[in-house]
Order: sequence, then structure tokens, then C-alpha cells
Amino acid sequence: MDKKFEETMKFEPAKDNENSAREIIKSVYEALQEKGYDPINQIIGYILSGDPTYITSHNDARSVICRIERDELLEEILKEYLDI
Repeated sequence: MDKKFEETMKFEPAKDNENSAREIIKSVYEALQEKGYDPINQIIGYILSGDPTYITSHNDARSVICRIERDELLEEILKEYLDI
């Protein structure tokens, strides 16, 4: 058996986008809310599928959310949830 499959890999995303991830989530949330969507459901749909059409183009939210990787968005959400 290959040795690399016996060890756990450590995932370390880039740290420079930490504040921008928070700002992106907030701005996209507000844009979705302004357009009458349920922001939580829409953001979850985007994160799970990777399909940017879950995000409104209002206030440029769709292009803004595509600037950051989905794993970075999840990391920021999890940190906030766990109060880290």
C-alpha cells in the first residue's frame, strides 16, 4: 500500500483572506436580503454546488463571492460558529 494513504494530510488555507472572507460573506448576505432571498439558503446552495447563480448579481455580489474560494468561506463560517 502507498505510504501517502496511511497518513493524514494537514489542510492549511491561505491566511491573508481572513478579513476579506468575512466582509464578502456580509456583503453577499446583505445583497441577497435586499433582493428578498433567504441569504442563508442561497449561500449554502452556492457553497455546496459551486454554482454562482445561487448568488444575486445585485451590488456585484456574484462577482464578489467568486473572488474567494469556497473552502475559505467555509473556514470563516466555521470559525465564527465555534467562536474561534
